[in-house]
Amino acid sequence: MAGHSKWANIKHRKSAVDAKRSKIWSKLSKAIIVAAKMGGPDPDGNSRLRNAIADAKAASVPKDNIARAIKKGAGETEGDNYEEFIYEGYASDGVAVMCDILTDNRNRTAPEVKKLFENHGGKLGTTGCVSFMFDRKGLFLIEQSKIDEEALMEVVMEAGGEDIATDDGHYEVTCNPDVFSDVSDALEKAGVQCASAQVTQIPQNTVDLDADGARKVLKLIDALDDHDDVQKVSANFNISDEVMAEVGDE
Repeated sequence: MAGHSKWANIKHRKSAVDAKRSKIWSKLSKAIIVAAKMGGPDPDGNSRLRNAIADAKAASVPKDNIARAIKKGAGETEGDNYEEFIYEGYASDGVAVMCDILTDNRNRTAPEVKKLFENHGGKLGTTGCVSFMFDRKGLFLIEQSKIDEEALMEVVMEAGGEDIATDDGHYEVTCNPDVFSDVSDALEKAGVQCASAQVTQIPQNTVDLDADGARKVLKLIDALDDHDDVQKVSANFNISDEVMAEVGDE
């Protein structure tokens, strides 16, 4: 879990860069479109849409953009037909990588993602080549200052949550994806604000990277994350604070 949390923090800092704002807004709008298409345009009855809207608001996506994305997803206005799937592969040092994709053209996306892997010392694999190394879970990150652990435990366990861990000032609440909406609704009803709420791939084990390996893997992750059709990147690596400091000082 530590490696996963560090990557979440890296992505959070990366998302704050103004130069990438337009790209981030586009990805968040896609997520809203797909959520509205799958579960309907009413966020009160569609927790996936509600979480997508919350993510968009946290990234300062304008209200008009959010409204347009909901209408596209509901079929009220003309929009692209996005396809949702996962690519799997390897980075250097044997690090397993999974990419959540949203695209309107798989024939365009596949070769572009494959090239990114190859350009950074990795390799795009076949379906199932690394997925067995991950567990698909609902994951909620909650600042420890927001709620007492015992009170949080009561809320999430009653809703079907599986586990609560602590890392870097946050509680990490995990659950089966099937009850993600139930846990999300329970936290909202209890007035608990989440720093992040998503269904994601959590690695069963992680690969410890030295500075050279960290540079290579992070460059690939950054390149994938910058691609318009890549919504989310999960990988089973861990970088110690000492190595991260060395890489970050360069």
